[in-house]
Amino acid sequence: MEWWHAVVIGIVEGITEFLPISSTAHIGFFTSIFGYAPTDPSIIAFTAIIQLGAIAAAVVYFREDIVRTVRGFFAGLAHKEARKSFEYLFGWIVIVGSIPIVIVGLFFQDMVETTFRNLWFTVAGLIGFTIILWLADRYGARTRGEKSMTLKDSIIIGLIQAVSLVPGVSRSGATTAAGLLQGFDRVTTTRLAFFLGIPALIGAGGLQLVVHYDEIGPGVGWFATWLATIVSFVVAYVCIDWLLRFVASHSFSIFIWYRFALGAVLAILLATGFIAAV
Repeated sequence: MEWWHAVVIGIVEGITEFLPISSTAHIGFFTSIFGYAPTDPSIIAFTAIIQLGAIAAAVVYFREDIVRTVRGFFAGLAHKEARKSFEYLFGWIVIVGSIPIVIVGLFFQDMVETTFRNLWFTVAGLIGFTIILWLADRYGARTRGEKSMTLKDSIIIGLIQAVSLVPGVSRSGATTAAGLLQGFDRVTTTRLAFFLGIPALIGAGGLQLVVHYDEIGPGVGWFATWLATIVSFVVAYVCIDWLLRFVASHSFSIFIWYRFALGAVLAILLATGFIAAV
């Protein structure tokens, strides 16, 4: 991969990973534009590995919250009285909410890496799930805050997050829609999307790093992979701060319209043969 392709894709990953607009759809779009096959094993591995840069940005940004949650969780495991803290409960919320996407991802790994990489699935995911996100943003009660979360909420949100394995749906978009449908406010659902993304993306990136280690070198190349990962880290850190400020006083309508537009453009490019579906 050309170094500037890696920089562009790293920027795209950093911007789109935590916005509800599907980073997979955007990376699939740009890799196709640059002439790379979406089903190439090294491209699939490259896509998953550079997500580690974005998730590292989330870990650094929320480091104080993470440390507090980890301390509270292990304190609760050791001492019964400490189990009354929200940090202990939130630790279980993140763990339980992450389980569905791990199980589904492992069972359907081959389909996710082959069949679902067809860009027509990305079009379907972009446009189809946009309707759900619009309904959730428009009709969600938005009366619940972070402290009202329960394990039941976590299970429901985790199950819906698993749908994001279909490219175009967006992991953060699925989590956001699920949270809004459960009555949470926009800031709470956005923060939860970050925390649920940490184990999911670390697991996916780590798995691809191990499984396709030998294919990266002769394929995309390690220099391009790490360059894109570093770029995604820097860009994602800036975007996290912006997004939290944005959703505090705005709806998700700008992302909803953008998803529709991107899906339509991608469909036109595929239908005219400008880019290949696989």
